[in-house]
Amino acid sequence: MNPLNIKKLAVVFVLLGIIGFAFTPAPDRITVKGSDTMVILAQRWAEVYMKSNPNTAIQVTGGGSGVGISALINGATDVAISSRKMKSTEMDNMKSLYSTTGVEIACAKDGITIYLHPSNKVKELSINQLSEIFKGNIKNWKEVGGDNAEIKLYGRENSSGTYVFFQEHVVKGDYATSCATLPGTAAVVNAVMNDRNAIGYGGAAYAQGVEICKVKKDESSPGVLATAETIKNDTYPISRYLFMYVKNKPAGYMKSYIDWILGPEGQKLVVDMGYFPVK
Repeated sequence: MNPLNIKKLAVVFVLLGIIGFAFTPAPDRITVKGSDTMVILAQRWAEVYMKSNPNTAIQVTGGGSGVGISALINGATDVAISSRKMKSTEMDNMKSLYSTTGVEIACAKDGITIYLHPSNKVKELSINQLSEIFKGNIKNWKEVGGDNAEIKLYGRENSSGTYVFFQEHVVKGDYATSCATLPGTAAVVNAVMNDRNAIGYGGAAYAQGVEICKVKKDESSPGVLATAETIKNDTYPISRYLFMYVKNKPAGYMKSYIDWILGPEGQKLVVDMGYFPVK
């Protein structure tokens, strides 16, 4: 073939490719960022939804609830996932930029679980005991019925919604300076699993390879584990909602995705992943 004709054909093919790309519908893109407690659930939601909705592309990253909310305020994500409620200062920042305080969507429930090493003799603790332990006032396991050994504390970093919720509802004060702060619930679980004198806290879905400690509302109450029933009837003392935040009332493909999450299939995945449904 004449070299000139080959060049002409090449140009035609390039133009056809450009035209074809221009008329190919771009996928509906949703970015999700925030809570490390929720990230494995959010990733599973995205994976399953995209299989049946191939025109929707969903990207999920963690970093902590505070990081996700900041990204939403700064326009760096479409959805912030958070294991705590948005703070009033964050809503004020949102309103100053977008004339809206955002939309809060409760999408799952969680029981903050107390992790112990499997060899620990202690099997249950009251909220007050947990408070005193994480404040650093109770320093030895023998003070709560365990071995004569120094308690090693592990928790989340202060950008974590779990850190904030546990501080407000359990510690009710400042954490002990000896509490090691780790960048994810999986890291807390791993630390506790490898330290026989450790105690940590985090989402129920991550409790693999550790002993789950029963929690007592007060000294005279029975110890309770986080289960679907105890979360539903509010007998587990450290339960909470998990949230998605968006700037405005969801519409179009965003509404379709959120409706699916709150529907039967999305809520079944909540249970499958070790969390608890909102309905």
